[in-house]
Amino acid sequence: MTIALYYSLIGMTFLIAGMVKGTIGLGLPTVAMALLGVWLPPSQAAALLLIPSLVTNLWQLFNGPAWVCLLRRLWPMLAAVCLGTVFGPNLMAGGRAGWASLALGLLLMLYALLGLANLRWRVNQQSEAWLGPVIGLATGAITGATGVFVIPAVPYLTALSLDRDELIQALGLSFTLSTLALAAGLARHHLIDAQMVGLSLLAVAPALAGMLFGTWLRGKISAALFRRALFVGLLGLGLEITWRHLPMVW
Repeated sequence: MTIALYYSLIGMTFLIAGMVKGTIGLGLPTVAMALLGVWLPPSQAAALLLIPSLVTNLWQLFNGPAWVCLLRRLWPMLAAVCLGTVFGPNLMAGGRAGWASLALGLLLMLYALLGLANLRWRVNQQSEAWLGPVIGLATGAITGATGVFVIPAVPYLTALSLDRDELIQALGLSFTLSTLALAAGLARHHLIDAQMVGLSLLAVAPALAGMLFGTWLRGKISAALFRRALFVGLLGLGLEITWRHLPMVW
């Protein structure tokens, strides 16, 4: 692969991922990992998404006044996410890249199927005290293994009966801390270097451009139709990654 093609694929990946996030409020890390995972090891894909994910999630987090209240409410889950990510099993380290890719493919399929099923859960506030940390540890362990931090955090947050603006900020808060914890976990296993940081920094521009375009696109198309198309696409990518890496782990 030529250098020009390499850079072009990275730019296009984050343009698409940013567009998805701008349209539906989430999905940049998931889409970026899915697309990058087709041609890069999960550890490199995760390192590339760190800065674009952090910048776009901070933008989402501070776009409203509710983040302080949400931090007070969600801190047990968020603390558990950080612990699970930094100290949980890391399939991206050492010689386990094949297992990490397989886990990524399976997780993308699970996330897509849950999205297409459009299941509705509700969590009462009495259950948050014990369920939040459990969800956080599970999310952190999956984040450390695959670089994707949507399962089970996103279904849990959508089940808390938050209004639309609060939910968007809660997702931004969860994703921001997950990104920082993922960076710490990758650094702990020596999976980040100066070159990847530089490429991640360069990826911010296409991610923001895509996010702005997605924000404009949100008012032009059906969000429900776009979500279905996204989940079908993620399901296909998950199948491809799983099929390609399944023989490598046996």
